[in-house]
Amino acid sequence: MRETVLNKDDMVYPVFVKDGTGIKEAISSMPGQYRFSVDTLEAECAEIVKLGLKSILIFGLASHKDEMATDSYNPNGAVQNAIRMIKSKFPNMVVMTDVCVCGYTNHGHCGIVHGDYVENDETLEVLQQMAVSHAEAGADIVAPSAMMDGQVGAIREALDAHHYERVSIMAYSAKYYSACYGPFREAADSAPQFGNRATYQMDIGNTREALKEIEIDIAEGADIVMVKPAMLYMDIIAKAKEMTLVPMAAYNVSGEYAMVKAAAANGWIDEKRVMMEMLLSMKRAGADLIITYFAKDAAIEIDRN
Repeated sequence: MRETVLNKDDMVYPVFVKDGTGIKEAISSMPGQYRFSVDTLEAECAEIVKLGLKSILIFGLASHKDEMATDSYNPNGAVQNAIRMIKSKFPNMVVMTDVCVCGYTNHGHCGIVHGDYVENDETLEVLQQMAVSHAEAGADIVAPSAMMDGQVGAIREALDAHHYERVSIMAYSAKYYSACYGPFREAADSAPQFGNRATYQMDIGNTREALKEIEIDIAEGADIVMVKPAMLYMDIIAKAKEMTLVPMAAYNVSGEYAMVKAAAANGWIDEKRVMMEMLLSMKRAGADLIITYFAKDAAIEIDRN
């Protein structure tokens, strides 16, 4: 009689990729997670497929950083090469890609910076080039996460202009200025070198603003909308689910993952039970997709039960 059931198809597994060969670097703040080169990512994808997972979200580490994030749309960048490899070796896998410049700028902000300001409209042009480069490589879904105003509409326009009408957009619509992103910034080498991201990410106290952002992204052409983080913002997921008919994604972020891992390592909680309860609660709140570093472990638990 259980009303909500967690399935493998509900989950998206995030991966980090960088240039080079033979690389599988452990991420110290995220036990069980790694940075891969494209060749070692192939073995990881084979394991993902064997576990019955169907979707991944790729984050790239830049080999070159500059003020204009030029490596983000390099046709031979790590992300672009990873997409081509996956689509060649695992054609049925759904490939999603993060579209943001924080890992490609030498200052770590999610936009082009001049003086003390992040230049919204100038950043949109870079995001357009980045999204098109991912589509050219074979991405199924691009996921703009920079929180620039108008990013969904700009990317939709660019994709359509290059005849990638079938590439979908998963918008980071309600991405809060959260303290839970620290481990990710280590993983992606994307921490801001000065200031913070409070001016373009969402205020943690705001609900109506989140719903407004979601409405705007849908109007601009988003196929999926997202709330991030998931665990601390389930009220936002639930409210957003009630107001929209498009699929709702929730990002179970790095800090949420690390907290569970740390508590389990100290013997304070039952990791597997907490993991499954946490993911199920996200789906119960209204998430149709859950982006989570626990996806592989959760798939194993689903098979056991």
